Amino acid sequence: MRDGYCIAKRGLPVVALITDDFWEQGQFMAESIGMPDLPRLKLPHPVAGTGENRIEAIANTLVDKILDSFSYE
Repeated sequence: MRDGYCIAKRGLPVVALITDDFWEQGQFMAESIGMPDLPRLKLPHPVAGTGENRIEAIANTLVDKILDSFSYE
């Protein structure tokens, strides 16, 4: 969330990726930094250390959601 905040403050599009185990902490962080609507997506936990195939499968389920969160003009 902190990285997403820093990126958003620079005016760049951002979507924070948060695993379900840390979702509530992510919401708390978003509210505490004054950006409760910072875009974020929930990933299954864990992601790290689960192997390239699982990470690729998770990424494939999120690509369209990430792209859909941005409006292109």
